[in-house]
Amino acid sequence: MSTGPSVRTAVPSDAAAMARVHVASWRSTYRGLMPDAVLEDPGFVARREGFWTTALTDERFATNRVAVAEHDGEVVGIAMSGPVADADPGVRHLYVLYLLDGHHGSGAGSALLDAVIEPTEPAVLWVADPNPRAQAFYRKRGFVADGVEQVEDGVREIRMVRLPEGRVLHSG
Repeated sequence: MSTGPSVRTAVPSDAAAMARVHVASWRSTYRGLMPDAVLEDPGFVARREGFWTTALTDERFATNRVAVAEHDGEVVGIAMSGPVADADPGVRHLYVLYLLDGHHGSGAGSALLDAVIEPTEPAVLWVADPNPRAQAFYRKRGFVADGVEQVEDGVREIRMVRLPEGRVLHSG
């Protein structure tokens, strides 16, 4: 009998599974927004595995929070938060939150978000635009677009923030 997803702190032995989820999610989410050459690069999974191995073992990332969602023993989602790059004190940056397509709406996304950022903790993230499903997910969790945009890897992104009233994030 299948149960719902469970979320736990990621460990270094998760790196390969996390890389597979990361790449599969990028391929489904960013197809048409990002060049196919990037998404289909034969070394893409290996580079992501190296990234996750570093994120989970290198002391430089010790303040990051990294979690995985599992369903029936398989990693189906990943999330990572850390300090904001411009050192805005007390604000977390959601760097990664991806789920395999079949697990959207399962509760795993909310559980992953809560595992890496406390529900009342000030936070910031970048989300692809257009990506209405993800933007709606974050709005339901208290995030609002603050009008700041960027282009990363050829993908237009908007910044969404969840801050105490009256607080403004530095634009760095």
